[in-house]
Amino acid sequence: MGNCFGTRIKAESPIHTGASKFVSNDGKDFSYDSSGKLSSTSVPPTPRSEGEILQSSNLKSFSFSELRNATRNFRPDSVLGEGGFGSVFKGWIDENLLTATKPGTGIVIAVKRLNQEGFQGHKEWLVRTAYSASMTYSCLAMHAEVNYLGQFYHPNLVRLVGYCLEDEHRLLVYEFMPRGSLENHLFRRGSYFQPLSWNLRMKVALGAAKGLAFLHSAETKVIYQDFKTSNILLDSNYNAKLSDFGLAKDGPTGDKSHVSTRVMGTYGYAAPEYLATGHLTSKSDVYSFGVVLLEMLSGRRAVDKNRPSGEHSLVEWAKPYLSHKRKIFRVLDSRLEGQYSLGAAQKAAILALQCLSMEARFRPNMDEVVKALEELKDSKDTKTAQNEQKPNNQTHSSNGMKSRRRSADDGRNVKAASYPRPTASPLYG
Repeated sequence: MGNCFGTRIKAESPIHTGASKFVSNDGKDFSYDSSGKLSSTSVPPTPRSEGEILQSSNLKSFSFSELRNATRNFRPDSVLGEGGFGSVFKGWIDENLLTATKPGTGIVIAVKRLNQEGFQGHKEWLVRTAYSASMTYSCLAMHAEVNYLGQFYHPNLVRLVGYCLEDEHRLLVYEFMPRGSLENHLFRRGSYFQPLSWNLRMKVALGAAKGLAFLHSAETKVIYQDFKTSNILLDSNYNAKLSDFGLAKDGPTGDKSHVSTRVMGTYGYAAPEYLATGHLTSKSDVYSFGVVLLEMLSGRRAVDKNRPSGEHSLVEWAKPYLSHKRKIFRVLDSRLEGQYSLGAAQKAAILALQCLSMEARFRPNMDEVVKALEELKDSKDTKTAQNEQKPNNQTHSSNGMKSRRRSADDGRNVKAASYPRPTASPLYG
């Protein structure tokens, strides 16, 4: 008899979706401190079995018919995203009863349906034996998703609402994130994806940093391992939440300094020491954060083969400019012109450079990153300095006047973005 989950839930691989207040099995409220981190008494103990997770009062057990009705029979036009594990569908449930409701009523959810062939003929999701090496990535992905999102609660983590375990059907239900992924807002062009303003980018960076800081905390000790723009989802107010925990790992324990693992992740985001040795630490996530912060500052992808020779790798191209007061303008997104001061740009660039240190010991931890971003947010440098204009690379309209593209927080309503296409694949076959 095959399996997709073992009796002891131990993260080995991923999935997607967060609220601000939750209630534990004993009725106690979970609270957050000023950094957005759960207090030490708020983190539930690591579940010892899949039953403890799935039977948690924080997870709703849905029937397959409920989710079929909620998604309008999994209609193609309800698809929000697709991946190797299957597809994500948009659905609706009653806000109080959490039962299926008519489209357009109640609350919106994202339903992830695992491909049946992903089980390699396995007919049971939960069995008595520990998971084996024959488990597919899809099984491992759901395993990690339930393990982590089933027990952790934080405003910057996407929330797992419930699951379906019925016959051969395996589905997970998440909170819907109406603004889609950060990736879409940074790199897609079109009326649905207006350029994010400087202030919104810094807001998203801070929220994502708080999510990572929570995972790295002494109470949690989780290495996210796949931090990238497509895994950062945005709610209607552009609050960032980390999704897709398929590659997440429990951090080192005891006197161990790292976790040894097969090199996995997304090319362009992985830390150099991890690529070289397979040794994973929380500082590996910090490097990935540096890459994403650089993407947010530049509006460029981490890897872009369509760029001129020498600019394919964003980190390699941008690093020499980040520590120079005037050269950083070569890196900054031209769509941000006039929205930031030189001081703010310098501080953000230096933070990215620190996170991208080749030696892990020189990188800040995520608590320090959060502190730096909060100070940047609260400083006068965040206000636009009218007399500090970008030299030698300004855009002008045909009549000689400076033009400015409207950004996402200009006060105009923007249609909700599509859900991201989930990706998480090994760097090496």
